[in-house]
Amino acid sequence: MPTASRAALTSRHKTTAAHLRAADVVIPDKLYFRIGEVAELCRLPAYVLRFWETEFPHLKPVKSSTGQRMYRHKDVESVLRIKKLLYEEGFTIAGARQQLRVESKSDKKQNPLPFPERASDLKYIRQGLKDILGLLSTRH
Repeated sequence: MPTASRAALTSRHKTTAAHLRAADVVIPDKLYFRIGEVAELCRLPAYVLRFWETEFPHLKPVKSSTGQRMYRHKDVESVLRIKKLLYEEGFTIAGARQQLRVESKSDKKQNPLPFPERASDLKYIRQGLKDILGLLSTRH
């Protein structure tokens, strides 16, 4: 294989490895992450994270007493979602912002409560509640 082709292949492989898909990232079970940790975890430069904070209103890491950005688990998930929208799905920043707004609204809609459909289910539940009430009233 010619040297130029080998270099191009190696370069292409590095680019692909550098931009691992957001779904491939496993977020460690920690309470807070520093910006450098998030940058490494998400394979993004820290300046991109700081820029995204200005563009995406819901991405607001808390700041420590020393002024260090501290990302919570949900912030890291948001960064990964933004990265996926921009880099994998081809959204513009404005389009990604709009998509996140739509997703946020649909998440806030409450699912209906699963009420029993049959009268026999209601009788069973009612009897269970009476049993619990009986147990609680015998204990003083």
